[in-house]
Amino acid sequence: MNPIQNADLHCHSTVSDGTLAPEDLAQHASANGVELWALTDHDEIGGQHRAAAAAKAHGMRYLTGTEISVTFIGQTVHIVGLGFDADNQALKDGLRQTRGGRKERAMEMSDGLAKVGIKGAFEGALKFVGNPDLISRTHFARFLVESGICRETNEVFRKYLTEGKPGFVVHRWASLRDAVSWITGAGGMAIIAHPARYKFTPNEEFALFTEFKALGGQGVEVVTGSHTVAEYAIYADTAREFGLAASRGSDFHSLNESHTGLGTLPFLPANLTPVWELLASRIQ
Repeated sequence: MNPIQNADLHCHSTVSDGTLAPEDLAQHASANGVELWALTDHDEIGGQHRAAAAAKAHGMRYLTGTEISVTFIGQTVHIVGLGFDADNQALKDGLRQTRGGRKERAMEMSDGLAKVGIKGAFEGALKFVGNPDLISRTHFARFLVESGICRETNEVFRKYLTEGKPGFVVHRWASLRDAVSWITGAGGMAIIAHPARYKFTPNEEFALFTEFKALGGQGVEVVTGSHTVAEYAIYADTAREFGLAASRGSDFHSLNESHTGLGTLPFLPANLTPVWELLASRIQ
């Protein structure tokens, strides 16, 4: 079997905050030459069996996936899980617990937006939600674009949905320990997603990677849709420093919103261990 190069191990479907069904994502990935694919919906694994079947139908290999929201030093960090048993009850229970509170948070976000003249945001956001348990800032952003308040979702986040803006509400997610233990307990690998996105100081980032490794985390996204070319090199070095395997994923959400298509990123830098080499026995 030829070595895998075009792996895309981070994307989202209508099961969380993407706009394509798992089957349509598989078709898009296949059309872009993806050899190994994973669907990583936020705090949800309800689309895994559909995604695996669709990958097989398109001749792709598949790894189970999810992206768990974690609170670390007061910030939200995302931990991708790959190659786990999608029927593991402890993992399903943990993710259900993490999803709890999203509706209450969303209603607070709507109240904040109403105070600056944007009425009906909660009901408007619900129109874009495939899974009401997973209503998120992305769904509010789509409503504000549809309403003509902003031109694109990035503008919505910048003006309304980040810290200090009227629609931002803090939510306390799972702990780093919980997320890593749920993933590894289900036989999978825990991976720090898009580390360049977090606004940590160097000391805080070192603390994140140190604790993550100590808890049993094994990987980091090096090549991902929100990283620059310079950041590929920075986090390749971080992977080597901490002895972590390297992952690659577009973080694709939508044909209209995502700047990076499934499977279109550069390949991983040399002298790294790809996560899929360590997960070979878990590939479907």
